[in-house]
Amino acid sequence: MSSPTGPASGLPVRMPRPRQPGRHRRPEPLVAPEGAPALVLAVPGVPSTTTRGLAEEVVSIARSELPGLNARIGYVEGNDAEFPSLRSVLARAADERAVRHEQALAAGVGTKEPDGPVAVVVPLLAGPDSALLRQVRQSLMDSRVAAELTDVLGPHPLLAEALHVRLSEAGLARADRARLFTVATAADGIILASVGGEEAVQAAGITGMLLAARLAVPVMAAALDQEGSIASVAEQLRSAGSQQLALAPYLIGPEIEPGLLAAAAEEANCATAEALGSYPAIGKLALAKYTTTLGIAPQQPLGAPVR
Repeated sequence: MSSPTGPASGLPVRMPRPRQPGRHRRPEPLVAPEGAPALVLAVPGVPSTTTRGLAEEVVSIARSELPGLNARIGYVEGNDAEFPSLRSVLARAADERAVRHEQALAAGVGTKEPDGPVAVVVPLLAGPDSALLRQVRQSLMDSRVAAELTDVLGPHPLLAEALHVRLSEAGLARADRARLFTVATAADGIILASVGGEEAVQAAGITGMLLAARLAVPVMAAALDQEGSIASVAEQLRSAGSQQLALAPYLIGPEIEPGLLAAAAEEANCATAEALGSYPAIGKLALAKYTTTLGIAPQQPLGAPVR
């Protein structure tokens, strides 16, 4: 029988755990600072319901990593009705901050104009694409809003992980090198497909080296938007001894035209994995671009070991 002050004599008493001091102490959960700029995900390409679902999933992942995050989606080629344009989303964020400031003044809370950007714009791009980034910058200029534009998401070890997962999902790579089994359809050469010309190919090559280390097979980057690039890289890999090639899209998805990947795979006569899409790393990397721009320290470094 329990007494008013606790369990009866002889029974163990559950005591609260003492707080762990020093480096073993669990870090306090990170939350978005009050009044922080909005994270605006700039989605390239022609908007569609598929694109919207992907972008919403990326934003959802970012919000789950940073509670209180004010995250929005702006479409570079949006129509302001079903798909809000990047320009209109930025303008709305500026209007809302102005309203909050007026309300604070009316309540007698502060008189100073808010400092810093209204928004931090993160392009939904794995690698550089000068044409698409030019469109994003033009939208920022047209909005006349004080906004910061971050770099694209890659190169990064987490993107190499995402590529590995997409290849394994398609049966084109072993899911885990540490396990002693083989995949009969596993590729022995990977074409890393990017868009954005030579600059994009060079950037993709950095992530390609990380992917090659994970898979222990040669990986070469090629450009989907350069005629003959995919076929040329396929020929190089086959000349070096690779017999079973696979196309790994170094792309999130909205930035390319439908059917482009299938046409490239047919040109190279090989199978293809899916684009990166809303793989969790995409949302985490988008958030990392935002927090780095604002100087918000994450709970732990973002990254993944190369296996």
